[in-house]
Amino acid sequence: MAQDSIKLPNYLFARLRQLGIQSIFGVPGDYNLRLLDYVEPSGLHWVGNCNELNAAYAADGYARINGLGALITTFGVGELSAINGIAGANAEKAPVIHIVGTPSRALQDSRAMVHHTFADGEYGRFAAMHAHITVAQANLTDPRTAAEQIDWALQQALVKSRPVYIQLPDDMVDVAISSTRLDTPISIPSAPSPKHEEFLMTRILDRMYLAKRPMIFVDGETRPLKIIGQAEELVQRTGWPTWTSGFGKGLVNEQLDNVYGFYFAGYGDEQSKKYFDSADLALVLGPHYTNTNTQGYTTIPNKEASISFTESSVHIGNDIYRDISIRQFLTHLLQRMDPTCISTVDSAPPKPILDISHIKDSDLITQEGFYRFVNRLFSEGDIVLTETGTASYGGREFVLPPNTRTFAAITWLSIGYMLPATLGAALAQQETSRTGATGNVKRRAFLFIGDGSLQMTVQEISTIIREKLDVTIFILNNAGYTIERAIHGRKQAYNDITSWRHLQALSFFGATDQDAAQNNFSARTYGDLEQVLQSEPIRKGSGLRVVEVYMDREDCQGLLKTLMQQQIAGESAGVES
Repeated sequence: MAQDSIKLPNYLFARLRQLGIQSIFGVPGDYNLRLLDYVEPSGLHWVGNCNELNAAYAADGYARINGLGALITTFGVGELSAINGIAGANAEKAPVIHIVGTPSRALQDSRAMVHHTFADGEYGRFAAMHAHITVAQANLTDPRTAAEQIDWALQQALVKSRPVYIQLPDDMVDVAISSTRLDTPISIPSAPSPKHEEFLMTRILDRMYLAKRPMIFVDGETRPLKIIGQAEELVQRTGWPTWTSGFGKGLVNEQLDNVYGFYFAGYGDEQSKKYFDSADLALVLGPHYTNTNTQGYTTIPNKEASISFTESSVHIGNDIYRDISIRQFLTHLLQRMDPTCISTVDSAPPKPILDISHIKDSDLITQEGFYRFVNRLFSEGDIVLTETGTASYGGREFVLPPNTRTFAAITWLSIGYMLPATLGAALAQQETSRTGATGNVKRRAFLFIGDGSLQMTVQEISTIIREKLDVTIFILNNAGYTIERAIHGRKQAYNDITSWRHLQALSFFGATDQDAAQNNFSARTYGDLEQVLQSEPIRKGSGLRVVEVYMDREDCQGLLKTLMQQQIAGESAGVES
């Protein structure tokens, strides 16, 4: 092999490593087996998942913590199993590299009727499907252009913070390509400042200096915009009241006096709602205004008062200023901002207090008190994950320590996502600790998941055990799909599930007898839960711990409770929901 050449897989995997990926998820299949031979020799850690859907979920969770994630599947059956997870990553802006091993070029050119196809000689159907859910697609069939295609696709993942799709035919695995491009890092290209940027800067600063009831609203696209640092600085330097959406929760320090955490709108305190609704300026960072992220569109700041920073534009009321590099613009805004001109807010509402003084040991565990009760578990640097359903609603009440990441299912809402996502997020967290970037602080992951969601992806408990990750899973046993019961079918059998013996999961999925005996817990009352929280394995233990928490099948909070009550009222009145 020439000195300036490299095998195609080695080039691809070298690029992934350059971009900070240390582990890659997936499932072996006959069209990717020879490709997989190159994974670990290239310095990447292979994480074999139980199925491709779980691999996609795990790569998504890994990307949200690491900044980029990757998985490898086989053609047809493998990639279609993963496609739901890739679609979710697209919806919630997680940059995932989906690499697919495909049949050889000779088979495709001859239109051979082989397995994992529709037996019609058409090999392009699956790529066409992925074109709708990824921002870039590359089919590496030509050694002369393969390196350029790889670099372009990976750059698009960085720029758009969304998934990309790369096909690698089986006979291309041993092909040599030029390695010269590896000397040039892949990065997000900078854009020239538009002519209207100075006018926009002045207009925003003027609004900021004149504001009497200002606020900041941090939404979830702050993460893919890579402006978390700028958001934190803006919050600290202005001192203005700050709220987040569910998607934005944990992206700013909730221990700051002016950070109120999740904005509950009509389900929170009246003083916060009054201030939020009457603000004369709302700086909105990374808006993601889906119905589920805004509690049915009730948490969107007043448009006339808003200045919103989106992917590449700034919105002031009805005016839109396009082609703005938001990260660069906010950096310049912070440099130009005169702190002596920023008004001090005298009318800010008081911060809510997590009050659990009314809870008695003999009380049965409820959604209303549970999340406040366990809040003390979290430490700086932890990751907190809440699955679709009652957990995602309850987790909004957490008051997080500094530098604690949290994410919940927000828009895609594919139940079962969060368990494999916890695998990916915890692995990324562990890798960061290994490289010394987080010091000597012990970092853990806490997953809150309902018994119904757990049944979708429970197999990845085995992978969490194999990878020796520090994860605590709280299984909320409410005998089925409570979120669906709230929406419709409160007493319908289709919202029931088969009852599982959750405390046997550790043994079944590969833990040693000793680990299983020491790391299984259950609680029905707050007294039980207090004993769990005080136990040594929960406070200081390592590895996987499982806590089964029993709750009533119709117990829920917030909008879900409203829906449940409306349904019950309709039943009493003889009206179908």
